[in-house]
Amino acid sequence: MPETPRAPRTRDSEAAKARLLQAATDEFAAHGISGARIDRIGAAAEVNKAQIYTYFGNKDQLFDIVMDTHVSRILDEVPFVPEDLPGYSGRLFDFLIANPHQLRLATWNRLERTGRDTSPVQLAASMERKVAEITRAQADGLIPMTFTAEDLLTFVLALASAWTPASPVIPAALEDAALRAHRAAVVEAVRRLVSG
Repeated sequence: MPETPRAPRTRDSEAAKARLLQAATDEFAAHGISGARIDRIGAAAEVNKAQIYTYFGNKDQLFDIVMDTHVSRILDEVPFVPEDLPGYSGRLFDFLIANPHQLRLATWNRLERTGRDTSPVQLAASMERKVAEITRAQADGLIPMTFTAEDLLTFVLALASAWTPASPVIPAALEDAALRAHRAAVVEAVRRLVSG
């Protein structure tokens, strides 16, 4: 009986990497950086844990890759338009409600890495770019200068994430009508922040 042809190793390693990234996302979102365990990530991905080190380096490097992957996804799916911060806050609200791991990862990053020199590259670059774009929009008179660009971005991000599943004030599950009402409130609050 002829042997079934085996898929190329490249495809095998890409599939293993994808499973590892998903398992690492789940593990880091649930337990943070310190509480995450490489052996649990390997078991969940059905991959030898030695492969994690081969593909991604140590646990901190793996977390950086997970964060950068998720930041890239936000950048792709939630366009940032500084002239329309209310619209951006609504789109970000929708994304965070649909992707609760996103905020959990960002929260663990803030909690466990405050004051450290390491920061996921995409995250730092994204924040710097957004602050620069708001600064330009303020200089062009498109956004009032009531707040610094950095403060304004911080307020927008905080408002957009206030009702996410990672928030301590959100009920376990919100009805669609309640979500729509909270989204509208977020958009209106940001509109008021940027109205002249």
